[in-house]
Amino acid sequence: MTEDSLITAKSSDKELPNDVKVLKHMVLTLLGQIDDLQGQLLYLKRQMFGKKSEKFNPNQLLMFQDLYDEIQGKIDDQEDSPPKKPQKRTRPNANHKGRKPFPPDLPRDTVEIEPSQEEKICSDCGSEKQRMGEEVTEKLDYIPASIRVKRFVRPKYACQPCQGNISIADLPPMAIDKGIPAEGLLAHVITSKYADHLPLNRLEGILKRHGIDINVSTMCDWVARCSDLLAPLSERFRHTILESLKVHCDATVVPVKSKKRKGSTYNGYLWAYIGTSNDVYFDFTQTQSRAGPNAFFKDYQGYVQVDAHSSFNDLFKQGSNMIEVGCHAHARRKFDQAMDDDPIRSIQALLLWKKLYEIEPKAGDAPLSPEDLLGRRQEKSKPLFQELYRLIEQWQPLV
Repeated sequence: MTEDSLITAKSSDKELPNDVKVLKHMVLTLLGQIDDLQGQLLYLKRQMFGKKSEKFNPNQLLMFQDLYDEIQGKIDDQEDSPPKKPQKRTRPNANHKGRKPFPPDLPRDTVEIEPSQEEKICSDCGSEKQRMGEEVTEKLDYIPASIRVKRFVRPKYACQPCQGNISIADLPPMAIDKGIPAEGLLAHVITSKYADHLPLNRLEGILKRHGIDINVSTMCDWVARCSDLLAPLSERFRHTILESLKVHCDATVVPVKSKKRKGSTYNGYLWAYIGTSNDVYFDFTQTQSRAGPNAFFKDYQGYVQVDAHSSFNDLFKQGSNMIEVGCHAHARRKFDQAMDDDPIRSIQALLLWKKLYEIEPKAGDAPLSPEDLLGRRQEKSKPLFQELYRLIEQWQPLV
């Protein structure tokens, strides 16, 4: 324990050391602790009271107009194309073209509404009016889902003279041989639970409104059986993903009921793996240890995009066949969080990220081929990366 570690806020000036070097060291230590605590306080206040969105607000640039002009000038110099002309502002919904038409493949029930007989007679000459056209109005209707019973009738055949030799056809393969659900009901239960996030107890109430009484425990057994049936498909997804040139992986916390303590839960982890063909494979582990990703990527060779959590450290050890790919959202987030106490440097970095995001194909545009996307990134994104890397190298010893 050092001498200055015994000093507290309640200490008197007589207890302070007289050595100037020791006092300077104490002051610098305290200033560092104050900076650290202020950063934590700003972060917590932002989490509790501030906006959660990390969207870049252009109005923030007005506070640093000179800095913005300087950075924007560098960016414009790196681009060969001339700057875009500012577009004229239009009124909201000026280009609104009305409602989207209903899909043409939806079944349609036509209801013809004829005028009355008196209206079909011309009031001027008394002649009968002739049909000249029609006006169509379409309304979107909903028919509640229906429960049906699928009956399998298998005639029996026997030899009458022999009074035996009975023949009957075999039942087709079924998901649950001795259960009551057909494949359509099983698909509905699984889709409701996992795609629509509808708990099974609510689904039990929905089925009761149709006069069908199926309890939650029975549907749990159905889901478990379907999990076994879908295991080969899941395993196929896993193989397809491991054949991809790049794999993205992330984990999310899921509450799991504890078998040891009734009513309590613990944090389990659901790992999502996505390949270049957008196939998804989910793997559950009870902890966020390295064992989960290590087992999945055991023999993989290629690019792995992950965050900087320690559970991925073993994947990129020396001699590994995997190349780590970082995440822009995670890196950018640190500069967004630093806006409160270091706005000038944060603005410079966020401006470069803003331009990087604008280069990528926008939603709704025709997707680019891998070759065209690579060309666009080499031409326009690479200079921005170089500028961002230069700034980070410059700031690294200062912050």
